[in-house]
Amino acid sequence: MRAEEQAEGMARLPDQQRDELLQLLRLEPRGAAHRQDARVQELFLALEQSQPADLSRPADLAQLEGVWELRWSSSRQPYLTVAPWLENLQCLSPSQGRGLNLLRLGGPLGSLAGIVVEASLAVLPAEQPPSQRVQVRFQRGGWLGPRLGDQRLQWLRHVNQSFPAWLDITVLDRDLRLCRGNAGTLFALTRRCDLDLDALLPRCNQQPRPSDGR
Repeated sequence: MRAEEQAEGMARLPDQQRDELLQLLRLEPRGAAHRQDARVQELFLALEQSQPADLSRPADLAQLEGVWELRWSSSRQPYLTVAPWLENLQCLSPSQGRGLNLLRLGGPLGSLAGIVVEASLAVLPAEQPPSQRVQVRFQRGGWLGPRLGDQRLQWLRHVNQSFPAWLDITVLDRDLRLCRGNAGTLFALTRRCDLDLDALLPRCNQQPRPSDGR
């Protein structure tokens, strides 16, 4: 009986590790998970081994679609760190081949404006499973403002990307996404079910409103 109990406990361990990591990532204020960097990274590595994502599976790819918030990063670059007063969002739509990084203030003022970088996304085929790599080609960057009627104020300029970029989606479920960047940075994100993907992604064909000549 003890052997069966041990086997059952080992089977439950990945779920327990996932729940613990989510609990750390959801600590307030934003960035509080960095107080336990060592434990976060330990859980991160364990889940990569026990629950690897595979984007060749339609169910996994479908779960990638949505709005995600960066809650922990191994980077110390200012635009990749987590701060209490900032929301660092990733809006991913693999079904459209599009993605958006959005940095904005937290709280009610966040919906008024943000700094954005828009990119095209493509899942790259893997020589051996699992398939985890997503190619990222940055296209436009600038300012995204509030919505006025069916239009959204925006000022975006084309970006000349001089280097290849990719992201490995190593763990993925309905609430949690773990990634590795092409520079080796680790990212842990949680899903933002309260935010609408279509409302945040700029329209591809949206043009500035014409002047009335006055």
